[in-house]
Amino acid sequence: MADVNTIVASGNLTADPELRYTQNGLAVANATIACNGIPRDGVTPVIFLKIVAWKGTAESLANFARKGQNITVTGSLVDASYTGQDGNKVNKVEVNVMFLKLPPKNSQEAPQQQSNVNQSNHQPNPQNSRQQGNSDPFSTGTPIDISDDDLPF
Repeated sequence: MADVNTIVASGNLTADPELRYTQNGLAVANATIACNGIPRDGVTPVIFLKIVAWKGTAESLANFARKGQNITVTGSLVDASYTGQDGNKVNKVEVNVMFLKLPPKNSQEAPQQQSNVNQSNHQPNPQNSRQQGNSDPFSTGTPIDISDDDLPF
């Protein structure tokens, strides 16, 4: 069986991603995401994963993701080592991002928008539909009275 090195992680960005370019002009973005670990004894540990994205993925991460947003990355674990300024060997494990899922463009606006459902009877509220510019041609704002016998399934 072939070895598999794939990780899927979802977490909140701890800071805005940092975008740089290599000497060859390749975009590279670095960031850290905070992921919830497996709860033990009533405590949920937080795991901080360093992520590295390249080329178009790096530019997308840097241009569209911000601190606090929840993102999902799919990639491979990379064990990197280098010699620090103090002369000591430093080992680090990073996620080399292959795929990136960002939150929807309007996800920050969603909590501020008013719901289009009347909470008392769970029917659409036609007043809110008109205020939000509902462009659904099938929405009349009034419930349709239909019996189960009229449905084809």
